[in-house]
Amino acid sequence: MFDSQAFFKRRFSAHMKETSRYLRYIFNGHIAVAMLFFISAAAYYYQQWLAVLPEDFPAAWIIGIAFGLIASYSPVRTLLKEPDLVFLIAAEHRMGLYFRNVLLYSFIIQLYIVLFVSAALGPLYFAAYPERSGSMYLMTILVLLVFKGWNLLANWWMLRIRDKSIRTIDTITRFMLNGATFYFLIIGNMPLATISTVLFVAVFLYDLSLARKQAGLAWDFLIEKEQSRMQAFYRLANMFTDVPHLKNRVRKRSWLVRLIANVPFEKASTYDYLYRLTFVRSGDYLGMYIRLVVIGALIIFYVPNLWMQVLLALLFIYMSSFQMMTLYQHHRTIMWLDLYPLDQSVRQHALKKWILLLATVQTVLFSLAFVLVQAYAGSVIIFVSGMAFNFTFIPTYIRRKLAA
Repeated sequence: MFDSQAFFKRRFSAHMKETSRYLRYIFNGHIAVAMLFFISAAAYYYQQWLAVLPEDFPAAWIIGIAFGLIASYSPVRTLLKEPDLVFLIAAEHRMGLYFRNVLLYSFIIQLYIVLFVSAALGPLYFAAYPERSGSMYLMTILVLLVFKGWNLLANWWMLRIRDKSIRTIDTITRFMLNGATFYFLIIGNMPLATISTVLFVAVFLYDLSLARKQAGLAWDFLIEKEQSRMQAFYRLANMFTDVPHLKNRVRKRSWLVRLIANVPFEKASTYDYLYRLTFVRSGDYLGMYIRLVVIGALIIFYVPNLWMQVLLALLFIYMSSFQMMTLYQHHRTIMWLDLYPLDQSVRQHALKKWILLLATVQTVLFSLAFVLVQAYAGSVIIFVSGMAFNFTFIPTYIRRKLAA
């Protein structure tokens, strides 16, 4: 007889083994040090900013929206795989314990987001409402946990609904009611918080009634969602190590290809063209690079200390260069590259040249960001130090990593 409890234990054990293997690479020494440095710097300037917090600052709106987003974003990790569509669909009526366990697992693994955001917004809450005690904020966090559980169940029920428009409307409605409830809690308006909670419960029960009208689980949709989340995790892990399970996504982006992948039509430029084309069209390289540039520029705009701005800008240049190194292994499963009549040194040189070009562009953009905030000395410092970093550390680091 099929034992869904034992099946969950096997599937959960395999899932934890898979993810923990890649997490060790993600949180390696370099990233851990960079994250510690960034969080420490952010916490320092966050405390300085709170010391001069304006009286009319919309703290309640920010905390309410943030808590509403956390409560609304409650995805269900089913741990299902593609063969389950064939082998488990007949045992659907015996899968109750399995899905109860995955719901519990989904709730537990999302608690770190609740704790992190609650800890981050706590100082803002007490700076905006110094007369309130810690127990009131703790009560708000407990309400957040309850809403998180309700939203997780609602999301699970809505996974039975195939109509995307219904799911979208439901998600938006629940987010608005979540945000409104926490906003009213923060400003201390308990009657309105009660009304928005009652409305949320009404939507919650309506979701349950919709789910009960469905004939059964949408197995193909559940598996599609789980595969999408695992592929997102694999794309993140692929920035740090080779991930054979990753399914590469290709985007056309013709105009950008014509702009960036414009290299001489000659043998020596083979890998130059390949890496530029891969950067533009494959995976998340372009998006990740743009995000790091934008975040680094925002830091330059809002961090008041010049030397801290320069150090953080250099950190983001390093992070971008480090992430781009995965381009070297991106085509590892394609045999045609082994047939190219080119030496490996040509391939390594092409990667080094492309990463140096990206780092140089990033350095120039950060220098321009300093000009926009009228920190001309900072513009010169980041340009000189960034170029020195790009042409000394990066080539040496890349050569050492590729030789390892």
